[in-house]
Amino acid sequence: MGRDLIAALGVVVIWGLNFVAMKFSLHDFTPFQLGAARYVFAALPLVLFIERPKLPWRWLVYYGLAQGVGQFGLLFVALQAGMTAALASVVMQTQVFFTTLLGVALLQERIGGPLRIGLALAAIGLGCFALNFVGLGGNERAAGGTTLPGLLLNLCAAAMWGASNVITRKAQKAHPDYDALQFVVWSSLVPIVPFIAMSLLFDAPAERWQWTHASIGAWAGAAYLGWVATVLAYSLWTGLFKRHPANRVAPFSLGVPVVGLAAGMGLLGESITPWQWVGIGFVVAALAAVMFGGRLSARRSARAAQATSSIP
Repeated sequence: MGRDLIAALGVVVIWGLNFVAMKFSLHDFTPFQLGAARYVFAALPLVLFIERPKLPWRWLVYYGLAQGVGQFGLLFVALQAGMTAALASVVMQTQVFFTTLLGVALLQERIGGPLRIGLALAAIGLGCFALNFVGLGGNERAAGGTTLPGLLLNLCAAAMWGASNVITRKAQKAHPDYDALQFVVWSSLVPIVPFIAMSLLFDAPAERWQWTHASIGAWAGAAYLGWVATVLAYSLWTGLFKRHPANRVAPFSLGVPVVGLAAGMGLLGESITPWQWVGIGFVVAALAAVMFGGRLSARRSARAAQATSSIP
């Protein structure tokens, strides 16, 4: 349990910095080029040395399309369409709700009391962020120049993240012995061709070869996205989903906006408003409820049972 907690918190930090790397790389890459570069790094060179996971190809394809093309394709376009790194890290956490709803609908999972409290606190926190994001007076550019298309694309990316979480759980139920690292590395082959195809179809002709002029920093960002944020973090994340229900693992990602907001402020010069600080407080409270609520409930139940048994 302690090792899994460390893994979950490590993923939170990696993914919090993830958004800064995306912003840096999108200065030189189009969203579809960055998607292809991310998954080339994620697949190579590991796919040459790591065996294919022991499960049918369809699970790799489902996951690669949902998590790669769906989640990150939409997120990269959202960042280019008008989302800051800090706010994107917050909006992506609506995936918790999508994951929970899909887990209940498709996996027959149940929502416990601590998780209900955590989700309620998280919803209040996201509402506080939304007051800045949309603007109290209906000004769509109130939150640092972000746009409504950026928000909608970001929400769609979060929904695809939720779908990929459920796919890993269904794959685990069908094939409980598959290796998480093998799964992530081999599924990373899937998005490469779709991203290249979308770049050829949708990028302007003058932009199709701009990756050849990308800076070292942009390539370093793509390498971080591929090797660290994809291979390392998603291997840890997928492993957690193999060992625990989806609606218990997903809420840990609520810590990502805390890191993302701090990184956006410290590394990109993005400002944090009072409402956003209030939202961060609710997110931290939500994490505490999910992480420690079950233990507290168990202790209270044990004390109550002990007290009952001591009554003559």
